[in-house]
Amino acid sequence: MDERNALIDIRKSYGKKEVLKGVTLPLGKGQALALAGPNGSGKSTLLRLLAGVIPSGGGEFRWRGEDLLVNRALARKLVAYVPQGTPLIDELTAWDNLRLWYDRQSLEQSLSEGMLRQLGVGDFLKTTAGKLSGGMRKRLSIGCAMSGQPEILLLDEPTSNLDIKHQMEVTRILRDLSQKKGILVIMISHDLNIAAKYSDTMMMLAKGSIFAIGTPSEVLTKENVKEVYGVDSDVVEIHGRPHIIMLDEEFDSSYSPLPEGTFATSSRPMD
Repeated sequence: MDERNALIDIRKSYGKKEVLKGVTLPLGKGQALALAGPNGSGKSTLLRLLAGVIPSGGGEFRWRGEDLLVNRALARKLVAYVPQGTPLIDELTAWDNLRLWYDRQSLEQSLSEGMLRQLGVGDFLKTTAGKLSGGMRKRLSIGCAMSGQPEILLLDEPTSNLDIKHQMEVTRILRDLSQKKGILVIMISHDLNIAAKYSDTMMMLAKGSIFAIGTPSEVLTKENVKEVYGVDSDVVEIHGRPHIIMLDEEFDSSYSPLPEGTFATSSRPMD
């Protein structure tokens, strides 16, 4: 492992409770890393620690050979963090929210040919943040976080509360940031299929320790899902990516679908 870019023995405790138990993994430029695991496994704690929101209990966050847990001035330049709740001021327009992060010249340049154009925030600049859809708010929050042109982007459940289309839209943007801009993207996701589809590396946490790490196909197996989440599943491959199907033997064996035609249905083209 190249220790110039790596997490090394990251630890965190709250009182006597050890929340992170020596997390170590290699990191790389342009990597899309998805963090998975059940509630309470330490995912959000790890991300908040790396973002500098909470202090570390030990270990190193090395990038370019520097420990960003120690060199916080460098970390503020290189690391951007998007928490679960979008950090926007609802009463301000999208433009005014962005102006809190960008000077006018860099904002206009990014809107015309840079990151904000790719995010598509120019479509709703005059709309107040409180009236934006969930997908628009996520895109705007990412745009704000990208103002300093970071090398590392940390996101806590960026697809939560989004419909399928906007989940795919946001994660596709994040994938493009890693592949085309060379940014290290670390994202928490409870949707294992979204995580597997758009990441190149998955890490599954359990009780504060790494249970599995590798490619999505290596990590997302029915054996790992059973061990970590306690549920049965089938895993199939679709377009070279693993896709998980949850199983519930008790429900599945007793389920009886309603007879066809029970409800009259109709469809019409969407306007």
